[in-house]
Amino acid sequence: MTDLTVKVSRTINAPIDTVFNAWLNPETLSKFMLPAPGMPEPRTEVDARVDGRFAIYMVVGDQEIPHSGKFLEIDSPNKLVFTWESPFSTQGSTVTISFTATDDHRTQIDLTHVKFKDEEARANHEGGWNRILEILDEVTSSVAVSA
Repeated sequence: MTDLTVKVSRTINAPIDTVFNAWLNPETLSKFMLPAPGMPEPRTEVDARVDGRFAIYMVVGDQEIPHSGKFLEIDSPNKLVFTWESPFSTQGSTVTISFTATDDHRTQIDLTHVKFKDEEARANHEGGWNRILEILDEVTSSVAVSA
């Protein structure tokens, strides 16, 4: 069922550059890449260039679950496209994130993740991405306020 897709959107209360750059900064990425409640911050590595790779080591219980991928497109501050590789993904799984400034202090994010093993994996990722965007809003809006 590789045609399964997740689409999530959220308005983030921070400027577009702040929101876009959060995805490419390993320290900031670790603060919001938390798809489930109670998770500790993951270890992250980011080589922020086209064909560069990223790695996110999420801790669930006593297990470390690797998530990684390759940047296919980096169009600052408008769009990111990257592959998504994890024990729960399938070949060719990709994430596309579009960023649109709604004003000087808010950014609309539209995230589309395609190709899942099954409906359960799709549903789990939908919940995870929604939570990640919620935390991204908290992290970047506090940065924007303190900047």
